[in-house]
Amino acid sequence: MTTLENIVEEIKKAESIVVLTHETPDGDAIGSALAMYNALKQLGKNPDVIIPECPRNFEFLAGADEIKKEGTNKNYDLAIAVDCATIERLNGWRNYFEEAKTTINIDHHAKNGMFGDYNYVDPASPACAQILIIVLEALKVKIDKIIGSCLLTGIITDTGGFKYQGVSAETFQFVAWLLQTGVNVSDVYKKAFQIRTRSSFELSRIAMNRLEFLEDGKIAFTYITKQDEEDVKAEPGDHEGIVEQGRDIEGVEVSVFLRQREDKTYKISLRSNNYVNVSDIAILFGGGGHIRAAGCKLAGTPEQIKNTLVSAIRKVLK
Repeated sequence: MTTLENIVEEIKKAESIVVLTHETPDGDAIGSALAMYNALKQLGKNPDVIIPECPRNFEFLAGADEIKKEGTNKNYDLAIAVDCATIERLNGWRNYFEEAKTTINIDHHAKNGMFGDYNYVDPASPACAQILIIVLEALKVKIDKIIGSCLLTGIITDTGGFKYQGVSAETFQFVAWLLQTGVNVSDVYKKAFQIRTRSSFELSRIAMNRLEFLEDGKIAFTYITKQDEEDVKAEPGDHEGIVEQGRDIEGVEVSVFLRQREDKTYKISLRSNNYVNVSDIAILFGGGGHIRAAGCKLAGTPEQIKNTLVSAIRKVLK
């Protein structure tokens, strides 16, 4: 059984460390990875953080300009994965994790594969960043404004601005504590959660024009293609938030958003409001996630994928 003492010991004795997170990273992935990166630097380490695609709206975080977007030739003593449910989702850089002498997996997904030598997973936490606060305290890291801003970014984005059900009294206690470190909550909220690029707006408009309501309005469905992204000169992360737009429409229980990938398959994002466990739906197709937010990948045309998903979701609608 993994304890904080195990994690502290492995981090302290490691000479070379790499920090990794999941593909198409969101605010919790970026915030958690950079919080760990900055914490390791504070401990006198010289870590690498590898994230091929970092959305531009997170560039304000300390260390973002030091993210490596290409692989390295190093063999690491320790690999740390944050906010990643399975080893398959490690950004295509799972080789660094598999080849490291020791591995640590810190996460909050209920269906985490426990793929590390040491696994510190708390599904009750609304964000991986909230778990990291505990880990960093055990490491005796001083959570200053720099690290605090990274942690707050993870918490704000993965709780939908504190509106999702996973938010607890402890979440607000952590945020209040981060305020005391000098973190500007309103500034972080605006930069990480509100400001969007022009191409993000254009992509959202395309998706909303295609939006369909199915099953008496209980399912919202839309998609974007690689051509759409090329047309608006989309950047990494510009698709974020589209699936939530469908979910936030009155009467919708499940929102489905498809995004075409380089290999022509589609990445499916699923969100629900009150009772559908979209993680169970995603698992049917080799994916996973949280009860109200999950994803998977499927091949086919948008129409074919729509029919497949609607058939599965229909069975659990009330």
